[in-house]
Amino acid sequence: MRTLVLLLNFLLAGSAFGAELQFDFGNVAEGGTPPNFSSALFGAGQPSVWKIVMDAVPPALAPLTDKAPVVTRRGVLAQTSQDATDEHFPLFVYDGAMFRDFTFSTRFKIVGGVAEQMAGAVFRYQNASNFYVVRASALGRNVRFYKVVNGLRSDPIGPELDVAPQVWHTLGVRCEGNQIFLFFDDKPVMPPLGDNTFVEGKIGFWTKSDSVSYFTDARVTYTPRVPAAQAVVNSILEKQSRILGLRIYAPQAADTTRIIASKELSEIGQPGTEAEAAAIRDGTVSFGREHNAVLVSLPLHDRNGEFIAAVRVKLKSFFGETQDNAVTRATMIVRMIQEQIYSADDLIK
Repeated sequence: MRTLVLLLNFLLAGSAFGAELQFDFGNVAEGGTPPNFSSALFGAGQPSVWKIVMDAVPPALAPLTDKAPVVTRRGVLAQTSQDATDEHFPLFVYDGAMFRDFTFSTRFKIVGGVAEQMAGAVFRYQNASNFYVVRASALGRNVRFYKVVNGLRSDPIGPELDVAPQVWHTLGVRCEGNQIFLFFDDKPVMPPLGDNTFVEGKIGFWTKSDSVSYFTDARVTYTPRVPAAQAVVNSILEKQSRILGLRIYAPQAADTTRIIASKELSEIGQPGTEAEAAAIRDGTVSFGREHNAVLVSLPLHDRNGEFIAAVRVKLKSFFGETQDNAVTRATMIVRMIQEQIYSADDLIK
């Protein structure tokens, strides 16, 4: 099976979001299952069947010349199981990332179904019992939004619309904070919704009962999520211009550490030294010198005084600077971090 191409690009300046993922199902062999996705089921019934099938797909944009092909035959994502159980909701979820502020859109075609003919997009997905969904119904002639919290569905809301089967449509959602914007065929379908239940989550595809639905040209544009530890490092560096280097180390197995935040992003993931391990293990403070610079490794503690990480600070030195001077300056920086990080969990949010 060929690999699903996930394109990560920076968008043009001025976009509300900073990066884009495109899901090119045409690069997966017919009958195969796209990688980095998992199948889930909300409700009752048999497991769903998600696979790549071949279908004629018109271009998303109008061709510039009448000599361009009207349609192309290529691989699309399909949900092909036909379990007519009423409370049967197949889900196909992208596991590669969690998204907070984003726009997710997909083209879809409702191909068949007797009990139901539906297709939808699931977003801010936590698990098969907690998520948002926007879906279109050909039989019901409507577009609806609802949420599932701890396995309980809210009342669906949304307008009556003509959703023709055997025709490619678009479905989209944009989330900005607690504001949710929904689109059908590139037009808003209802006023913005405000909901604080889920602040981030995964995205994916949805169907109901015996619906057979196809999906293609899916993409998500999003604001890349900055881990809390890195956000703290960034904020301190903005205020302290004399800091030459700043790293936060988290403990690993076998008394080792690794960098989880740094002034130099390329350093993230690299292992620490014994100085950082000792700082976390017993609170040891280590000192060193380089040309025109001093280096100090110190422990970072939580609100209860427990050592949860290590911080290495590299500062410009000055004439006559002593070890005590350097440790005092570095300690002030660590205290700034501790004002924003209260527990080990805060480091990885």
